[in-house]
Amino acid sequence: MTAPLPVRWWADGGYVDASVGAGPAHVVGVRGQPDRATARRTIRAAVLAALAHASGLPLDRIRLCGAAGEAPYALLDDGRRIALSISHDGDLSVAALHLGGGAVGIDVMRVTDVPDWHAVARDYLGPACAAALARLPAPARAAAFARAWSAREARLKCRGLALAEWRAGEDARLADCACRPLAVPEGYVGSLALAPG
Repeated sequence: MTAPLPVRWWADGGYVDASVGAGPAHVVGVRGQPDRATARRTIRAAVLAALAHASGLPLDRIRLCGAAGEAPYALLDDGRRIALSISHDGDLSVAALHLGGGAVGIDVMRVTDVPDWHAVARDYLGPACAAALARLPAPARAAAFARAWSAREARLKCRGLALAEWRAGEDARLADCACRPLAVPEGYVGSLALAPG
């Protein structure tokens, strides 16, 4: 199994650990936010701080952009455009920055029992995934469903696609996005997807 990617956690205006991450993708997160509006402001502050650290630019030379329904991105005043992806669930928010310039997608999800998991899996994750989930014992199914859902969401975001019902021709396009699990708190799962190239 692939080792989960570390998340650089933001707390009280700074990072819990000083590591920036390896390679062109960086993952930052916030937890314990009281509401969605606060979580959005806080994760954006964490993204700006991570970009400033990674680029060596001051905060006033970095701008976060993206209209509603559009993938967010950052513009650095040295001319670079940085792909971003942000996800929220419960009191957890995570963001991915792809400094290498390629597309990125991220998703975080609470592990919960989904009463109609089989119909949802069949409609959105495809028949092969639904069949694989059906073979699992019930106690393991909720986490496996959340992992599969999170990976699909991250890949869709990476490709700039909205959530839609599963289509056979889409699998190959999504599968070429490298997807890794995230090291998130117990009770959550998370995935990071990077476009090839």
